[in-house]
Amino acid sequence: MIQRSIKPRIESWLFRGKVIILYGARQVGKTTLAKEILAAFGEEGGYYNCEVQSIKSALAKEEPALLMKFIGDKRIVIFDEAQHIPNIGRILKLLADTYPSLQVIATGSSSFSLANQTSEALTGRAIQFVLYPFSYAELSGLYDPFQRLAQLDNYLVYGLYPDIVQASEEDGRVLLDELSSRYLYQDVLEFENLKRSDIIFRLLQLLALQIGSEVSLNELANTLQTNRRTIERYIDLLEQAFVIFRLRSFSRNLRKEISKGFKVYFYDLGVRNSIIQQYQPIESRADKGAIWENFLITERMKHLQQLQIRPNLYFWRTHQKEEIDFVEEYNGQLTGYEFKWKAQKNRTPASFLESYPGSVLRIIDRENFEDFVS
Repeated sequence: MIQRSIKPRIESWLFRGKVIILYGARQVGKTTLAKEILAAFGEEGGYYNCEVQSIKSALAKEEPALLMKFIGDKRIVIFDEAQHIPNIGRILKLLADTYPSLQVIATGSSSFSLANQTSEALTGRAIQFVLYPFSYAELSGLYDPFQRLAQLDNYLVYGLYPDIVQASEEDGRVLLDELSSRYLYQDVLEFENLKRSDIIFRLLQLLALQIGSEVSLNELANTLQTNRRTIERYIDLLEQAFVIFRLRSFSRNLRKEISKGFKVYFYDLGVRNSIIQQYQPIESRADKGAIWENFLITERMKHLQQLQIRPNLYFWRTHQKEEIDFVEEYNGQLTGYEFKWKAQKNRTPASFLESYPGSVLRIIDRENFEDFVS
């Protein structure tokens, strides 16, 4: 069993008068984690799958006494996939206000569904967590350092979804293809009431082919024969569904800097590779540099979450094509990172250090990446 690094943080907030909301993509391990937390409470804990119609109906009643009659004498309850309960925000508010000693943990596979229903109703009453696929650091609970490092190339191709990590390559492909073609953006389709997923899938294919590059909304709209606003809307929803995320350009309004660009990365590389059906070994791939960049950024984000640090994250680029892959801004300190597939002497953009005195610039490669991500 791989212990999730976020678990102690969630447990530290139990019974402190807050509804705990756990977000994350489908099949990322939310239910498993919630049940692990619940197991410590034995019969005092209750698990409710809100996709089951009978449970959905019982929890949809906006009457505290009726809700508690259904829940019984439980001290802690899990509402799994809580976005399926109508007016879930008001339901959670009623429970929090009427029964403050009851600990509720609500999970949701789509942040936009659950957040839209809870953000106003639960102001001051909830604390939110995001669960990602396994992190490279978390795998230390399953493999020793040498075994983990030996499988790095496999993680770059097949990703770190819980069901995939220990699967064979053949089974991994089947599971990834099923995930990326059916489940991953199911919530987006339901939210938008779309009958066909063609445009969403084609958009994901285009984004998968340009990780590490700036995204042009106009170019995507022209290719997909739709309008810019639609593309922007779908990227926003895919981001909220934890399929992709944006990294925006860093600028302090210097004339030479790109100030409005953004790049798109995938939360999981296995999903990305499945979308474009490319499972070749990493060393033989022309896109290994972009894959490495995506891996380091996502793993760094997971590591920062574990440390409970929330810096501003960017990339940096000038009109003269000088570029830094990743920039962190935290407590007034700027740290830039250049990602290289192999250790080598590289010329770094001196203009960044000149423009931002006191900033730091580091090169991350396969020989020193482990400190960066764990």
